[in-house]
Amino acid sequence: MWENILKDFIYLWAVIDPVGSIPVFIAVTAGTSKVVQRKIALRAVITAGLVLILFIVGGQLLLEQLEIPLSAFQIAGGLVLFLFALTMIFGESKPEAEIEESNRVQAHQNKAVFPLAIPSIASPGAMMAVVLITDNHRFHVGEQLVATVTMLVVLLITFGFLLLAGPIQRAIGDAGASVVSRISGLILASVAVDSVLSGIKSYFEL
Repeated sequence: MWENILKDFIYLWAVIDPVGSIPVFIAVTAGTSKVVQRKIALRAVITAGLVLILFIVGGQLLLEQLEIPLSAFQIAGGLVLFLFALTMIFGESKPEAEIEESNRVQAHQNKAVFPLAIPSIASPGAMMAVVLITDNHRFHVGEQLVATVTMLVVLLITFGFLLLAGPIQRAIGDAGASVVSRISGLILASVAVDSVLSGIKSYFEL
């Protein structure tokens, strides 16, 4: 059980990437007071959590309504996660890409939701990941609850990182955050390949 929890934690850490969200948070809260920054951080994490929980609850139901076998979703999800990981490794780093996107948004207008909550914290990869780790056919309710709690723990750590964004940014710099984001991409790529292989194995077993 603890091995699965650790695996899910690393998986979710890679796709949510708490450290990579720090430069994005600093960019969208520039010039605001600490009180406003705390409110933005809290709203962003709560919004991201609600979005991910929505995918946990409704993602499986949607698949069943469309009569899509889980093995197909595993393979597709793994491929999407792999492509997402490649952009983290070879493309613009997460902070650079999302800070650039945030500059297109009017000052302080829904910045907690976009780009901080979505797509920085609740990224497309994270949405895909929570559906895979709470699959009804592979995991019983207890295991799904544990996976959900693990996700909430990662979000809580993300919230803590955002509150400490200033000191962390000064300690590791933009380059450090970029390196961490690329390492997370490498971890995510290996997890994505494992998902594809598991989906192929499940498909042929069926």
